Amino acid sequence: MISDYQHFCQTHVDGALEQLLRAPSSELERLYAAMRYSVMNGGKRVRPLLVFASCQALGGEIEQAYGAACAVELIHAYSLVHDDLPAMDDDDLRRGQPTTHKAFDEAYAILAGDALQSLAFYALADEQLSPVSCQQRLDMLKVLATAAGACGMVGGQAIDLSSVGKNISQDTLELMHRHKTGALIQASVRLGAIASNHASEQKLAALERYAQAIGLAFQVQDDILDVTSDTQTLGKQQGSDIQHNKPTYPALLGLEAAQDYANSLRDQAHEALADFDQHANYLRKLADYIVSRSN
Repeated sequence: MISDYQHFCQTHVDGALEQLLRAPSSELERLYAAMRYSVMNGGKRVRPLLVFASCQALGGEIEQAYGAACAVELIHAYSLVHDDLPAMDDDDLRRGQPTTHKAFDEAYAILAGDALQSLAFYALADEQLSPVSCQQRLDMLKVLATAAGACGMVGGQAIDLSSVGKNISQDTLELMHRHKTGALIQASVRLGAIASNHASEQKLAALERYAQAIGLAFQVQDDILDVTSDTQTLGKQQGSDIQHNKPTYPALLGLEAAQDYANSLRDQAHEALADFDQHANYLRKLADYIVSRSN
C-alpha cells in the first residue's frame, strides 16, 4: 500500500532532515527552531517520495538519494514559508498549525525560508548524503537551481501574483502551474533518477513525461480540494483561492471537467511508465495517490 511506502520514506527522510536542522550554537537556536517548525510540522513528503521511487525505479537504493530527498523537501518548505507571508498569500494556517510568520514573526519567517533554501543545496552537495560522482552532484545542483528559480517555482509564483483577479486562459494557467508546482515535482523525479546511477537518456525522457503529467495533476487536484474539502482536512484555509480571487481549474473548466482532467493526467503518467518493470510500481501508485488524495 502507498501509505506503508509513505511511512517508510518519511522515516528515512525525516531522520536525515533532523540531522541537518540541528542548531550549531545557542545563538542560532531561534532561527533553527523556526526552520524545524517549517519543515518538521507535518507534510505528506510527496517530493521525497518521488525522489526515492524514481531512484528505485532505475534499480538504485534510497540511501543513494538522501541528499536529493532532503533538498526538495527543504526547497518546498522554504517556498511555503515565503508564500504564506503577508506580502504574498497572507495565510495564517499551514498543515493545521499557525504559519511560520504567525508562530514566530515575519522577520524570522523570511530568515528561516532563506536558510532552508541554502541548506537544500548543501544537502545535494554533501558527499555523504549524495554518494555519487562530483559530476552527478553538479548535475543535480543545476537541476534543483533551475527548478527553484525564476525559470521554475519562483517564476510560477510571479505569474500567480500577476494573475490575481484576471481572466486567464487555460494555457496561461498551465504555464503558471508547470512552473510553480510542476517544476519541483519534475526535479524530484529527475534527481532520484540521477542518484540511481542508472539514468539513461531514454529512461530520463520517459520519467520527464511522467513527472510533467503528475506535476500538473497535483495542482489540478489541489484546486479541486480547495472547493470540495474542508479546513480541518486540508490543514489550511479551505476556499483560500476563491477568497484571494485566484484562477483555478474548477473555476475555468468546471468541477467535473477538472476532475476528468486530473484523471487523464494520471493516465498519461501511467503511459509514460509503460516500458518500466515492477521496480516502478511505487511511481505508478504515487500517480494514483496524487489524484485521489483528500488533502
